[in-house]
Amino acid sequence: MSGFLQRILETKREEVARLRPKAAELARQARRMPPCRGFAAAIRQASRLAVIAEVKQASPSKGLIAAHFDPVAIATTYERAGASAISVLTDETYFRGSIAHLEAVRQAVAVPVLRKDFIIDEVQIDEARAAGADAVLLICAALPPDRLQQLAAYAKRLGLDTLVEVHHPDELPAALAANPSVLGVNNRDLHTFEVSLETTRRVLAEVPKGVLAIGESGIHSAEDAALMAACGARGILVGESLMRAGQPEAIAARLASFRVPLPAGVSSS
Repeated sequence: MSGFLQRILETKREEVARLRPKAAELARQARRMPPCRGFAAAIRQASRLAVIAEVKQASPSKGLIAAHFDPVAIATTYERAGASAISVLTDETYFRGSIAHLEAVRQAVAVPVLRKDFIIDEVQIDEARAAGADAVLLICAALPPDRLQQLAAYAKRLGLDTLVEVHHPDELPAALAANPSVLGVNNRDLHTFEVSLETTRRVLAEVPKGVLAIGESGIHSAEDAALMAACGARGILVGESLMRAGQPEAIAARLASFRVPLPAGVSSS
């Protein structure tokens, strides 16, 4: 595990400790929420490559991405442009996100919303469900295999879909054992931060048929999106490229350009 990831996880352990006094109330709130919108279903039913568009103000590798940041305005622009789902960064320390951003976005859009964070404990899943999330991210590199399975099962008991993320083919056995709603292949190496779209090709070449998968990171053009589709991805998660597009019209045009046709023989279902 990289030093940077270890630092993030230590921060998450501190955050979980601060959430503990509210755990019982979050669990009650989570169980009172209405049914989730289907995150995996939205990807599977898309007639073209599905775009999960990310609301993201900053990142450790790129710094501040959007100085003037209105999560709801961004999310509604994404939805109007044809996004199948919205991803909301909720990490405060490293990405300038907030669980409040997710709650506000969920109330403003009709498409499913993913909580994007470094989840290590059930209380974070309760918090996500209570805020209105329809799906949560679970990162293989951040969790032992048995813990990954426990958290995935817990999320599903609450009605949440799971996006289980891998960065290397070696992580596939653990990811698949967690029975992911969606398998995510992150093209960014968590150790070096280098990006290679070949990662998606290498990983998906080893994925059993029928597993719903998306590509993440490093997707900046329609050509990149087409490569992801050709590798077998049914969708892509895109943040920085959209956030840097500028005005809503430019954001919408870029997002629309990513919705490339699926390869022959692949249909929505």
